[in-house]
Amino acid sequence: MQPPPPHRAPPGQEPLYLSPRLAPPLASALKAAELLHSLTDALGSPLNLVLPEQLAENVERFRAVYRSHHLAGEIFFAHKANRSSALARQLAALDAGMDVASVAELQHALGAGFAPQRIMATGPKTSEFLWLAARVGVTVNLDSRAELEELAALVRKHALPRVAVLLRLSGFRGPGAPVLSRPSRFGTDLAELDGLLEAVERHQDVVELTGAAYHLDTMGLPEKAIALEACVNVLDECRRRGLRPRAVDVGGGYGVNYLADQAQWDRYGTELTNAVLGRRPPLTWQGHGYGLRAEAGTLRGTLGLYPGHRPVAAAGYLEELLTLQAPSLGRPLATLLLENLYDLQIEPGRALVDQCGAVLARVVEVRHTADGVPLVRLAANAGDIGLEQHGVLVDPLLIDRQGRGWADEAGPVGVHLAGNLCLESDLITRRQVFLPRLPQPGDLLAFANTAGYCMDFTAHHAMRQPLARTVALYREDGSWRWRLDDQYWPIFGTRENS
Repeated sequence: MQPPPPHRAPPGQEPLYLSPRLAPPLASALKAAELLHSLTDALGSPLNLVLPEQLAENVERFRAVYRSHHLAGEIFFAHKANRSSALARQLAALDAGMDVASVAELQHALGAGFAPQRIMATGPKTSEFLWLAARVGVTVNLDSRAELEELAALVRKHALPRVAVLLRLSGFRGPGAPVLSRPSRFGTDLAELDGLLEAVERHQDVVELTGAAYHLDTMGLPEKAIALEACVNVLDECRRRGLRPRAVDVGGGYGVNYLADQAQWDRYGTELTNAVLGRRPPLTWQGHGYGLRAEAGTLRGTLGLYPGHRPVAAAGYLEELLTLQAPSLGRPLATLLLENLYDLQIEPGRALVDQCGAVLARVVEVRHTADGVPLVRLAANAGDIGLEQHGVLVDPLLIDRQGRGWADEAGPVGVHLAGNLCLESDLITRRQVFLPRLPQPGDLLAFANTAGYCMDFTAHHAMRQPLARTVALYREDGSWRWRLDDQYWPIFGTRENS
């Protein structure tokens, strides 16, 4: 029996592309079809690729913003964004620090080459985590007064060195009309500041206050401006109490621009709305609306997607924040930091590993749904390729088994991508993805720019499926070379970005 013909959109319903933005090194690596097929043949599918050398450019872009405002301070990579040893070791060789949120992450950072003074402990902390951080001399970003009390008790009981600490704060309120943002479960509310500072004063023999911090669950610049100004005011109060803080930590949330074309992103949003309202055929598996729904012909709900095309992201977002006017004091935030001689500390996650990785998945089977749409099953699952789990919509690249790369061919063909788990919900993409031709078993699909949260953050051993192995790619003598992730060190490669 012949398979049904490729599913092509009827006239007036042309393919909707969401083409990935690719920096030259990542684009070059994903064109090395013979190498990529050899790696997956040897190491299995899925396979994570990381490009450690790209980190130097990413760190430098953030550092350029610091220099433009004459600011000093540490750039801490949020380790939770990626588990790679190769990326951690490369960062240790650069002008950056590491933000760790568990005992294992702290051990990993130390083993990767970070001195304790370049490491900050954040997030929920166990007693073991606090003890090790204090023992080796890591700065502790305290989440609550209770955490401060526990740390102080541990230091006294075990005769540990005095610990540098920051106070993570929340509950910021600006002047005038309230600025709404989602509340965070982290940090001490400003309403409890007096009690927190009294505890710091009481424990000065075992902790040294070095600054204040915030981490907001928002991309909104106005909310972050309010929080930054409030932290400066808190540090002023600390100095009035005889304490000597010197830094404001503004956390993460700098974002990544995943897509190459703003028009594609805008068009997809429009057509998704039309599909949810029934004005065109569905764009997704079983009419999934990514948070949107139709009620009596009216659009309801909230679109639960990451803004795939972000012209202002990463270092550009930090620049925007620093040039904002302080809500009450009426000066740029960078000026506010500089005139108080405060260092600026940041904790980028996905922004610091932008363009630093991809996931390869082998095509196992191609079948067709009852309405003729191809369903492509991959040797990977949604936990291995967490793009949609993080609300990121971006097209994969087809890497032909015969080594023809991913140049356009006759097509396009609309497909759905399914995973290898025995679950109806295991869909790599709920939306229909358009590829240059119908994939065949043995082909690879490459999911670009997954190093930030979308590579291994949600990976698991469900149904005893294997976890992806990770390979570090680097340039040497004009060619791509590779090593297993735990065998890569910054002594390899030429940092050539061709």
